[in-house]
Amino acid sequence: MICDSHAHLNHDDAFQDDREQVLLRAREAGVDCILNVATRPDDAAATVEVARRHPQVLAAVGIHPHEAALATPAALDDLERLSRDATVVAWGEIGLDYHYMKAPRDVQCAAFASQLQRAAARDLPVSVHNRDSDQDLLDLIHRHAGPRRGVIHCFTSDWAMAASCLDAGFYLSFSGILTFRNADGLRDVARRTPAHRLLVETDSPYLAPVPHRGARNEPARVVDVLERLAEVRGVSAGEMAAITSENFRTLFGQLTESSNSRAGG
Repeated sequence: MICDSHAHLNHDDAFQDDREQVLLRAREAGVDCILNVATRPDDAAATVEVARRHPQVLAAVGIHPHEAALATPAALDDLERLSRDATVVAWGEIGLDYHYMKAPRDVQCAAFASQLQRAAARDLPVSVHNRDSDQDLLDLIHRHAGPRRGVIHCFTSDWAMAASCLDAGFYLSFSGILTFRNADGLRDVARRTPAHRLLVETDSPYLAPVPHRGARNEPARVVDVLERLAEVRGVSAGEMAAITSENFRTLFGQLTESSNSRAGG
């Protein structure tokens, strides 16, 4: 059993024409558990609907830092109501992005803080985006994150940041970037991260791993990330699949019906 801890199956219609085939390929590759992550108020309901219709999918609802201006109280109220659906196991994708700066810093920080508080009130872990914003991200996490904490998705920072996130109770999720030729520093972080805090993801449709770079990414390709992580840590792919699946279960509180069925027989 393999878990993809972060994918966008609804994002910008990337899978509109072949979502069923994408999920079938994932299932055939052993990927029985996919967290489908929203980024905007207007895609959250569709994100949940995909999870309702497919037993290998769970959902997260939230507002990405690029869309931080949309994090109005009314929008957050709507997300909070939606978060009560049985398929929703996390609040995300939320966080800060100081690289692209598609929203001013103060707007991003306010949206992140508000969503950390909403997640804490719902006792949901968070799926966090971080790009060039380490210190502000940590400050807001320490002030507002709930006891369930969460995961820094697509982790790309250095070991100092990794250690700070781990100390704060967060998991680290590694994407296809781990397979890139110039990612030696990131592989060192993955090697040093405690096994019980590791997750893997695709961030589909983005960041396809080697040897698929440049193509649309999809959940089946989390296998490539998993195999590279196993190689980095000197364990078998099967052992790494078991570790990351159990971590997924621990963080998000459940696996999917599909993964439970396969585990049972």
